[in-house]
Amino acid sequence: MNSRKIIIFDYDVLFNILDEIKENFNFDLINLNQKNFDSLKNNLEKDFLIISKEKKNNLKNNLVIENNPISINKLVQIININFLKKQFNYQSEITIGSYKLDLNSREISKNKLLLNLTERETNLIIFLKKSSKPVKIEDLQREVWGYGAELETHTVETHIYRLRKKIKEKFDDNNFIVSLPDGYKIS
Repeated sequence: MNSRKIIIFDYDVLFNILDEIKENFNFDLINLNQKNFDSLKNNLEKDFLIISKEKKNNLKNNLVIENNPISINKLVQIININFLKKQFNYQSEITIGSYKLDLNSREISKNKLLLNLTERETNLIIFLKKSSKPVKIEDLQREVWGYGAELETHTVETHIYRLRKKIKEKFDDNNFIVSLPDGYKIS
């Protein structure tokens, strides 16, 4: 059984057509109406797409097919593109404690508050998050900035100071990036 699921919602004609040729697809096909959808919606996994005739406000991952007739090849192409977009968006969000970092928009959020980040700030946060131990300034210079360790600069400290200030002002968090004797760490 495939992990990707196509749910045809209140669109029996489309389900019947796709059901006849389902062995050609790389997704499972499910036919639902409002009555049986309510029992299933809480059990949906992340990799699904709901196809309907009209936009349903209470449904996420809803693909509306309005322009009929549509070729099967075009429909499968649209389905695959939507799965790719969904996967891309899913992979672009990183959880860091109670924060969400969106790599596409370079925004960090917490409790519906958003903070725009620079590309360097985003890279700095990602690098610190991936490290299980405190990261030395020299390592940050080399890995995030591409500087040699022998270069005397306060670039790292300045960026971390500014990033901490932005996070403090937006989220009232003094402990997102902490300084330890052996480097910086995301708490």
